[in-house]
Amino acid sequence: MLGSHLSISGGMVHALEEAAELEMECVQVFTKNQRRWSAPPLKQEDVTRWLDRLNQMGWADPALLRTVSHNSYLVNMASPDPEARTKSLNLQRDEIERCEALSIPLLVSHPGAHLGASRKPREPNRLGESPSSDELAGLQRIVKALDQLHQETAGARTIICLETTTGSGTNLGYDFGHLGFIRSEVHCPERVGFCFDTCHVTAAGYDMSTEDGAASVLARFEEACGLEHLLALHLNDSIGALGSRLDRHAHIGEGCCGASCFRAVIGHPLLRSRPMILETAKELAPDGRKWDQVNIDRLRSFEDELASGVT
Repeated sequence: MLGSHLSISGGMVHALEEAAELEMECVQVFTKNQRRWSAPPLKQEDVTRWLDRLNQMGWADPALLRTVSHNSYLVNMASPDPEARTKSLNLQRDEIERCEALSIPLLVSHPGAHLGASRKPREPNRLGESPSSDELAGLQRIVKALDQLHQETAGARTIICLETTTGSGTNLGYDFGHLGFIRSEVHCPERVGFCFDTCHVTAAGYDMSTEDGAASVLARFEEACGLEHLLALHLNDSIGALGSRLDRHAHIGEGCCGASCFRAVIGHPLLRSRPMILETAKELAPDGRKWDQVNIDRLRSFEDELASGVT
C-alpha cells in the first residue's frame, strides 16, 4: 500500500481527497499544527467530513490501516525534566484522542531523546550493543510514559508506532534493540508497534544497499522487534550517507539507500498489507508532475521488477 504524508491545510478531508486524486492506497497526516504545544479541539464538522470521506473511499475500517497520523515533533517521552515530561504526555494524549475521534489506527511517534551525555556529531552508532546508562534511563522513561498514557486512554484502539531514528543528538531508537526493549517492557505491548523509515535506518548505519544486506537488516529487525509488529513504513531515500546520522530525505532513487532497500520492504510478504508512506519534498518534478506521483511510480517499478523476477 503506497501513499504519502499530505497536507491538511484548508481542512483535514483535503488530505483524503488528494490521496484519492493521486490514486494512493494510504495516507499520513498531522491532525493539528505539529510545532505548537496546544491546538484547538477538532471541529465536529471536520470530523464528520473526514469520516464520511473514509466511507466513500472504502477506508473506514481501521483494520485496513489506510490512515496514519504522525505525532508532534515537540513530544519527548524520554525527557528527564518533570515539566517537559508533563507537557509531552499531555500533547501525546491529545494526539491519541484525535486519532480515536478520526478513526486513525496508527500514530507514528519518535521515541524521544534522553538529553544526557551526547556523542560527537560524526561518531557512528554502535549498533547491536547494550545501551549506555543515559540511553537505558531514557528508554525506561519512555516505558513509564507509555504505561501512563495507556492507563489514561484505556479502551483506545490507536496503536503508537515507535519510529526508527538516525541517532542524531541524544535521540533513542536508532538501534532496533531500543525499540524492542520498549515494547517488551510496557504493560500493554499490544498498543505498541513500530514504523521503519528507510532513510533513518540507512543514516543510522544499517546497510541495505545490496540484496543480501537488505535481507540481513530485516532479519535483525525481526530478531529485535518482530516484523509482525512493524505496522507502518516511511519510504524515503537518504541524502545522508550510510551511518551519517543525518536525517534528510531524498526522492526515491536519488539517495544512499539503494534500490535493494526498497525492493526488500516492498516485496516482503509480511509487509505488503502495511501502509508505506512517502515523506519527500512536494515541489513539482522536472517533468511537471507532482513528486509524489514520480516517487510512487518509481516504487511501483520495483514492485514490477519483483513480479517479473528482474532485480
